[in-house]
Amino acid sequence: MDKLAATLMFESLSSGIRLDIYRLLVKAGPDGLVAGDIATALALPPNNTSFHLKTLTQAGLLSATQEGRFQRYRANMRLMTELIDYLTAECCTGNPDQCADLSLPVSNCCGPNETTP
Repeated sequence: MDKLAATLMFESLSSGIRLDIYRLLVKAGPDGLVAGDIATALALPPNNTSFHLKTLTQAGLLSATQEGRFQRYRANMRLMTELIDYLTAECCTGNPDQCADLSLPVSNCCGPNETTP
């Protein structure tokens, strides 16, 4: 991951609403949620929800698949773990003893890193 990609992802998550959406979709797991269910769960107007979903999708943090008249959104778990790995790549470089107490096995938090369908 490069700095530009990481910056784009952080910018897309800098909105409290988008952060709530992303966390909701992480919680939903591989099944994801359709836009209407996301709007209902977070008490958001549908047009507002669509705007935020588009921003997260453009950043690569979400994927969307068409299901009839609906779009199903899923969190890109692989990209999330890559972002966390990017942030922690230099952790305690040169002094591994300092990191011994840090629990950083984030890459394995959700089982195998899967891309969304």
